[in-house]
Amino acid sequence: MNSSLGVERMSTNEVAEKLKASTVGIAGLGGLGSNVAMALARSGIGRLIIVDFDEVERSNLNRQAYEVEQVGQRKTEALMYNIEKANPDIDVTAVCQKLEPGMMHFPFEDVDIVVEALDSAETKAAFIEEILLKLPDKPVVAASGVAGIGKSENINIHTSGNLFLIEDKDAPSSDDGILLAPRVGLFAYWQANLVLQILTEGMDVY
Repeated sequence: MNSSLGVERMSTNEVAEKLKASTVGIAGLGGLGSNVAMALARSGIGRLIIVDFDEVERSNLNRQAYEVEQVGQRKTEALMYNIEKANPDIDVTAVCQKLEPGMMHFPFEDVDIVVEALDSAETKAAFIEEILLKLPDKPVVAASGVAGIGKSENINIHTSGNLFLIEDKDAPSSDDGILLAPRVGLFAYWQANLVLQILTEGMDVY
């Protein structure tokens, strides 16, 4: 859709139909990815492809969209269950695998937008680079700088080609800083909101 029209020119039904016809891929189902998935599910995205290899740990529960009784389950399985409870009409494809360089792009070949929600800075950079190279028509919504408490006024959106990066350059490293639900969730909802904006308004949103 031409971004000059703006989503405000679309009716509620038109937005719902647009989202229902869309597919979003999410790489990583931790604090960012699990919350992005739940936000998009509740918003009515038609299909989600969720990718992770890890299991739910008790230490995840302070910021990730899982429950105590899901500790020990595969994140893909646990999140599919939670999405089903939130919106049973969504088609969810769960890919339980570790993303390896050179093959990271394969699960996302048929999506409209890719959400980067991985943990380490090195893996994030490698993933983004591979997606932009191998799938040059796919917008990528990434996030960086989620650690800490407060100072949400420092969060900005930086764009470069098909990359949309929600970031706080002044935040502590996730390896050193505290990770808690409010700030992690804030970034996740920024990501989800940006995904919806791109889907409804087009690539020229910023």
